[in-house]
Formats: sequence, structure tokens, C-alpha cells
Amino acid sequence: MSIIPVKSEGLDSSEVAWFAPLCADDYQFLGKPDGDLRSSWENTSRIIRKADELGFRNILCPSSYQVGQDTLSFVAGNAPLTSNINMLAAVRCGEMQPIMLARTIATLDHMLKGRLTINIISSDFPGEVADSAYRYQRSREVVEILKQVWERDEISYQGEIYKFDTLPTDPARPYQQNGGPLLYFGGYSPAAIELCAQHCDVYLMWPETKDMLAERMKAVHERAKEYGRVLDYGLRVHVIVRDTEAEAREYAEHLVSQLDDEHGKAIRNRALDATSLGVAHQARNRDQADDYGYVEPHLWTGIGRARSGCGAALVGSTDQVLSEIENYQKMGIKAFIFSGYPHLSECESFGNRVLPQLSTCSLPEVYGRVPSGTPNTPLGNGIRK
Repeated sequence: MSIIPVKSEGLDSSEVAWFAPLCADDYQFLGKPDGDLRSSWENTSRIIRKADELGFRNILCPSSYQVGQDTLSFVAGNAPLTSNINMLAAVRCGEMQPIMLARTIATLDHMLKGRLTINIISSDFPGEVADSAYRYQRSREVVEILKQVWERDEISYQGEIYKFDTLPTDPARPYQQNGGPLLYFGGYSPAAIELCAQHCDVYLMWPETKDMLAERMKAVHERAKEYGRVLDYGLRVHVIVRDTEAEAREYAEHLVSQLDDEHGKAIRNRALDATSLGVAHQARNRDQADDYGYVEPHLWTGIGRARSGCGAALVGSTDQVLSEIENYQKMGIKAFIFSGYPHLSECESFGNRVLPQLSTCSLPEVYGRVPSGTPNTPLGNGIRK
């Protein structure tokens, strides 16, 4: 029994995802750039194809103004190259006019035949430092407009930032039905939790101690309950899995063996979310860790020395990592987004050791969003007007 009610209560499987390093975030040695691991199309698309082949059910495609791939272009390019894996596309709200964003999402959703999920992001744009209240209001309005497009025949919206009068939704109807693509969202501030509680489907968390994760889940659930809603919960965490715990710990030390702390700090600070509350919580994990960087027996914070955002890894043998995942599942966590360095070889390591022993699912399918055949949408089998 989960610690709180969850949307997919009773589901005996989890959505297990990998990570596409689109934003200069692939290393052999953490913090030491390697030309062979740059965020090029060749390297990043190779990772997503391998994840699809191994049976991962989703893959996070992040967004940041760093050398690498544009998220939505990357998702479009990989649509015909993949067969089963969903793509969790990060959308930084406000970068694109909301109705044209809805049209872009509809295009991608049809290209992927319903394999699109959306990660809503509210951080600053490149060169911008906006007030937090404004950023979250902008995100709220973008999400509310998207939901109008997905649930109504016309868009009519009067917000503080965006105002639209009676536009048809036909040009932006997605492939997925019954509410459109699922919305995944992560954030720690009261405004972030409020937005997720009211409008999103899966609340994503970065790694912390299980006690802290439980408190976070309870807080989000209480806010969602005010809107008569029940959410699902996901965990974004790195992973190092080997045949033995000693081998996994040895690899963790190897990964940071050439890391200069000043360079690591510079890497953390160049991210667009570097000053967020969530990033501060990841720094607190490192401060509370033991001399070897472990804040729990198998949760290692060394990753966060050279990474903004998700800053800890599960480290252990196959059985130990499986046990940790099972503990998270018992809490009510239904979605996992894993990653490791380098991303291709660690995708294979996890995909061969752990993934075959997990029961997996696609949450859009669980939610009944993906039709069994081409839907009667304007881009599908609908009558052309």
C-alpha cells in the first residue's frame, strides 16, 4: 500500500525510462569533456535507439541553452527511428506561442502515434531572469491553453499574459485522446506544487532520502486533493549497477576521479535552473552525506559535484538496485527516469541487468490516452473540412 493515494493505484508495473543527454551532459569521467561523447545527433540518437531496443518505456529529452540538440527537433527526428519507446519532451513554457506550441505537439504526437509525453518546465529563458511568480503564471496559462486545445472544439482564453478569442482547435488536435499527452512536472516551490496539483499528471522528484521523498509526496497530494485530483509520482535518479556492490562503488569513485571541484561548480552554475529551490535541496544532500558521499546506504551524491539538477545515483549490485526500486514502488512511485555515465554503456548495463526483472508499462496507455488505431482527428482519419 502506497504512503498516499496515487492515480494508478493497484498497477503492478512501473514506467521505466532512460535519459537522452541533449545538453552537454555525457562523460566518461564526470566533468571532463570528451569529444566522442558530445551531445551530437549521432551520439544522442544512438542512445535513444538502444533504449528502445532494450525495452525502456520512455526517455527524457531535456531542454537547456547549452551545446547540444533542440528538444522538439530531436524528438521529431527520432520518431521514425524508434518503435515502442515514449518520448518525454521537455517544454519550457513561453518559448513558443501557446497555440503554435499545441500545433507542434499535435504534429509530434501523430508522428509518434501517441508515444509523446510532455515535461513542463518553468525556468528562465537564456539571458532572462524573470520573477518566479511571473514564470509560474506563464506556465499555468500555457498548460491551461494546451488543455483547452485537447479537450474542446474552440480556444477561448483570457489570462494575465495570453488572451485569445474563439479559435478552432482542429489544427492542434493531438493523436492521443481523453485529455491529450500526459504532463510530467517537477518543482519544489509552493507555486510549482500548486501548478502540478491543479493541472499535471505525474509529479517528478529528484533523489533525496526516502523520508524526504515521502514528505514531498504527502505535501503534493494534499494540494492536489484541494482540486479533487489524485496524481502519480515519479523519481529521476542516476544509477550505477554492477554484479557486486564493491564493483559499483569502485566505478562511482572512478567516475569522479578526474573531477576538479571548481570546474564542477562552473558546470552546475551554467544550467538555467542553477538557482532553483530543487537544486538547493540537491546541494543539501551532499552536505548531509557521509565521508564517501552516501546520504543513504545506496544513494550516492557524488554525481551532484558536477551536475545541476538531479544530483545523486543509486549504487549497488543488481539485487541491491532492484531492492531500492521495490522500496520506491512500495511508497507509490510509478515512474522512474534513470541515467548513468556514459549514457550509452550505462543504458546497456541497467537494461541487461535490471530492466528484464522489472514489470514495465507505458503510463499513457494505462491512462487510456493512446487509441487502438488512428483516431478521427484532422491529422488522422477525421473528415477533411
